[in-house]
This record gives sequence, C-alpha cells and structure tokens, in this order.
Amino acid sequence: MVLVARSHAHGLRAAQAAAWQWSTSAELRPVQLLGLAVIADAPGRRPKPLKDLLTLISGGVPKVWDLPWVEALRLGDPPGQVQLPAQYAAMAADLHTIMTGGRHA
Repeated sequence: MVLVARSHAHGLRAAQAAAWQWSTSAELRPVQLLGLAVIADAPGRRPKPLKDLLTLISGGVPKVWDLPWVEALRLGDPPGQVQLPAQYAAMAADLHTIMTGGRHA
C-alpha cells in the first residue's frame, strides 16, 4: 500500500492518522505500507509549519516521496504528454525495486 496525500495541513494530518492507524491496528498488520506520496498542493515552497509536520510524519512511514506541483496536470493536459519532474520517475523506480526485490522486468 502507498498512502497518498496533498501537502496542505488537512492532507498531511489525514496521512498522519492513516499511518498511525496502520501501525497500531492488528487487522492492518498484514498490509505492507511501502511509503507516503505527498503531492504538492500549490506551486512554490512549502511553508515551515507544513515542512515540520511532514518531517514528523516521515518518521512513521518507511519512505516518503515528495512530489512537486505540475501545472499541466492541473490544467487537464493528457498525462502521457506531460513532462513530469524527476521525483515522479524516482518514485516509480523505488516502487519497482520494492515490488520486484530489485529484479529487472
């Protein structure tokens, strides 16, 4: 499982609650949490209180992928035609490595 959240306060608090629930629930123990993908809620730098909250949450999940804002996706450009920042490819590569145990497809 990968948790996904927007980087605004509500999204980060929801991710924090989900990570806490995962870590404390006997029913969820069989579920493998691979990490948290945090998608920027706005262009530009993240305010310090949100950076601090993300730092706190990152201690409770195996991996955090911090994904930047992509204006073209917001405007509805076809995803296959959008040049994504390198962080998106890094996340895909990490997930591939995790899921295949490092084997090449």
